[in-house]
Amino acid sequence: MDKYVCTVCGYVYDPELGDPDAGVKPGTSFDDIPEDWVCPVCGASKDLFEKQ
Repeated sequence: MDKYVCTVCGYVYDPELGDPDAGVKPGTSFDDIPEDWVCPVCGASKDLFEKQ
C-alpha cells in the first residue's frame, strides 16, 4: 500500500500503522480513510496529501 505525505507539515500516513488515535485501524489504505479525517499533526485536510 502507498504512503501519503502531508504537503503542509510533512507527516507521512503509513497504511501499515493507520492512525489509531483517530480510529483508523492499521492496514487501512489512504483511499479508505473517511473524507473528514485530518492530519494528526497539523490538522490539514485529506486533499492536502500527496502519494509519496
